[in-house]
Amino acid sequence: MFLENPVNHKEQFGWIEVICGSMFSGKTEELIRRLKRAQFAKQKVEIFKPAIDTRYDEEFVVSHDANEIRSTPVPSAAHIRLLGDSCDVVGIDEAQFFDDEIVNVCNDLANSGVRVIVAGLDMDFKGKPFGPMPALMATAEYVTKVHAICTRTGNLANYSFRKAASEDLVMLGETQEYEPLSRAAYYNAMKEAERIKNLSKK
Repeated sequence: MFLENPVNHKEQFGWIEVICGSMFSGKTEELIRRLKRAQFAKQKVEIFKPAIDTRYDEEFVVSHDANEIRSTPVPSAAHIRLLGDSCDVVGIDEAQFFDDEIVNVCNDLANSGVRVIVAGLDMDFKGKPFGPMPALMATAEYVTKVHAICTRTGNLANYSFRKAASEDLVMLGETQEYEPLSRAAYYNAMKEAERIKNLSKK
């Protein structure tokens, strides 16, 4: 849970909210919802995303449900510090793709009075903590973990299973390349993928 209005109005510090989860869990949808509420409240809002994320649009942050909001693509986290300094609210999508400096940037913005809302994958396709996300979650005041629905069991899913053969850590993709799986389904899928890989070596 997070508070949109601080109780002590004398405190000039902002805060950090992290929205995390697997692919197709509604992270970007929730980010856009919070940012549009801030815009409706006439707050100065800036949204940033990594320049490498061009899946749907080069400038807009777009959810899987085709909800969208205009953003500024940036090549590194340092650019966010420069461009977001005079805002009331800063939104950051796909935070896992940024360098580790994103943690300092978010804290600096929050310390200067900015509400920072960050969305990103908490785990990579191997089920490991993804990039700067663990540090962002640790320093955030509010963390919201959202879940997808497992495509194989119908249970809650918090793993992003990569169906493509690539071993690259960063690989943009959609339902053709990834599927959300529950812990049990993910474990079984990884075991099967390993079995197939070992057979192909013989």
